[in-house]
Amino acid sequence: MPRAQPLRREDQPAFVLHTYPYRETSVIVEAFTVEYGRVAVVARGARRPRSDLRGLLQAFQPLLLSWSGQAELKTLVKAEWRGGLPRIGGSALLCGFYLNELLLKLLPREDPHRRLYEAYEAALAELAARSVEAPVLRRFELLLLAELGYALPLVREADTGNAIDPDARYHYAFDRGARRAPEGNAVRGPVVRGATLLALADGRYVDGETAAEAKRLMREVLDHYLEQRGVESRRVVQELQALDVRREQENDHRD
Repeated sequence: MPRAQPLRREDQPAFVLHTYPYRETSVIVEAFTVEYGRVAVVARGARRPRSDLRGLLQAFQPLLLSWSGQAELKTLVKAEWRGGLPRIGGSALLCGFYLNELLLKLLPREDPHRRLYEAYEAALAELAARSVEAPVLRRFELLLLAELGYALPLVREADTGNAIDPDARYHYAFDRGARRAPEGNAVRGPVVRGATLLALADGRYVDGETAAEAKRLMREVLDHYLEQRGVESRRVVQELQALDVRREQENDHRD
């Protein structure tokens, strides 16, 4: 019988999420593609000094990737830059790595999510344009969870179906949604104001307290689904923020 030809995909829009050294001169590329979701490919020879792939297979660059193979680990055949997205820098760069880490840890391989891909590309464009970062991250987190089947009910009470009261306090049960927090009793799960739930649903944060509370809620929800797998990029941001605080304190003492 003739040998089956390896399955080949041509010129698929993609972004690199992460790369790992592989053998002496190659890398394994975790890519996020519009048609095939998260795909792992071997880029042979990509670490050689004169390889055209060395500067191409970088995060946040819009690419066209071609690969072959039917196993979970494919072989990269071609990579081309497709342009159209400004470079990301500063704190926005750390936000981009955070999005990449969420996709790596929560999105199964070869599970296509076109809407999520488009949201990821839009988030990168907003970060590159120096948009306020928190709303960009919250929108993407919510959509990611929804695409994975964990959509957060944010506008109705879980027990009654009534509209969320912005002045009430709720505890968020991961398997149910928002339930009114009983006064004086400890409850499992994060406790937030109704106003914060509505702000998340609307994507608008009227003050710093609401933005901070929304961030805490999303962190606890994501940690629940990450099942204790830490988010390294989040830790880096916290360490940098702590370093900035120490520097400010040292400057105050000098003054």
